Amino acid sequence: MGAAAALVFACFGAAYGTAKSGVGIASMGVMRPELVMKSIVPVVMAGVLGIYGLIIAVIISTGIASNYVLFDGYAHLAAGLSCGLAGLAAGMAIGIVGDAGVRANAQQPKLFVGMILILIFAEALALYGLIVGIILASKAGSTKSG
Repeated sequence: MGAAAALVFACFGAAYGTAKSGVGIASMGVMRPELVMKSIVPVVMAGVLGIYGLIIAVIISTGIASNYVLFDGYAHLAAGLSCGLAGLAAGMAIGIVGDAGVRANAQQPKLFVGMILILIFAEALALYGLIVGIILASKAGSTKSG
């Protein structure tokens, strides 16, 4: 369950961030087509969220053994949920900021650096979930009694 939660929620966040940012890029590209490649940053940052979920899912799935105790299951579930839900929240933030940011950048180029900083802080939310997920997944299997 933890591996599935990590991958599904993180990919939901990545998909939402990509779609929402992509709509902004398409809208902005009509007015200023020369800025399309510069505005692709939110889409790339949203795509990284899915990779975070994949990393935790692989770590969790390799930690499943024949002597799987209840503690391990809850640790893996918590790891998956922490990474997945953090990725979902970050994806929503990246999508909204990316959409509004690329449209605003088309009208005022000085806003580009501010948009990138906001996107970095939104991406950091998912990174926090990844770090907590790795710590929780490493705790599973550390106890031998059930």
